[in-house]
Amino acid sequence: QVQLVESGGGLVQAGGSLTVSCLASGRTFSSYAMGWFRQAPGKEREFVSAITWSGGSTVDADSVKGRFTISRDNAKNTVYLQMNSLKPEDTAVYYCAAYPLWYTGNYYDRNDVDAWGRGTLVIVSS
Repeated sequence: QVQLVESGGGLVQAGGSLTVSCLASGRTFSSYAMGWFRQAPGKEREFVSAITWSGGSTVDADSVKGRFTISRDNAKNTVYLQMNSLKPEDTAVYYCAAYPLWYTGNYYDRNDVDAWGRGTLVIVSS
């Protein structure tokens, strides 16, 4: 099972940008579809963005479409989430996720996730 560690969270003003990253262990990173979820206080963990194991396709939640960009660098065993035009409602703990090997589902269901990171906090001030 892959091990995931997020980094890059912090405090940013509304309208600003921030990039969070996720470092994965293991020799099979390139075989996992990867994603990002987030959880705000008092709310359920929700899907943000995902990228296929090949990196050829991505999917975004409507709330972040056009503002966030997911990418991966398999040589570095790392997935990134570039967040632009941040809003206060983006404030949450952001979790890296690895889907099952060769996953071809629709990515939105957190119960499909095979492994989670511990999260990194992003706070967007107004």
